[in-house]
Amino acid sequence: MNISVIFNGNKTIIDAPSDESLLSVLRKMSCTSVKCGCSQGLCGSCAVLLDDKPVVSCKIPVGIINNANIVTLDYLESSDETANIYKTIMQGFGLADIKLCGYCNAGKIFSAYKLLKMNKVPSREEITEEVKHLAPCCIDLNTLVNGIIYATEIRDKGYEQVARMVHKKHR
Repeated sequence: MNISVIFNGNKTIIDAPSDESLLSVLRKMSCTSVKCGCSQGLCGSCAVLLDDKPVVSCKIPVGIINNANIVTLDYLESSDETANIYKTIMQGFGLADIKLCGYCNAGKIFSAYKLLKMNKVPSREEITEEVKHLAPCCIDLNTLVNGIIYATEIRDKGYEQVARMVHKKHR
């Protein structure tokens, strides 16, 4: 089956059986930021943006994504359009002392992306609800929530102001 998509900014035709997972197709396309973790949609290792919403690609059959826009973590980092929001997320994670392991980065970053795109400051409860399904092996849930809170504050107040506040708090 031929499926037309916009993949990382480029119109692409995917030739795959309609029931093949998006994860499998992306791995065949050498997308190294899309990892195969639990294959049950729980860990977030295979997360991508599908029409600007984070999804776990292991649960998405390619037959339903015709004309969709797919963005991987590699592209989010480097695209002129999204690099600024990625930088904000990384600054927030840095202030929370989150050291990404490289395995489940996509789930954490795309969850933060979704919350930052809301253009409001989400409550700790809203953030926890968004990320509680992730099974990150390298950080605890509270630290991840703090990193996302810092990122939303950086988005609204700027890095320098938030960094001063965080450093003052930890003295």
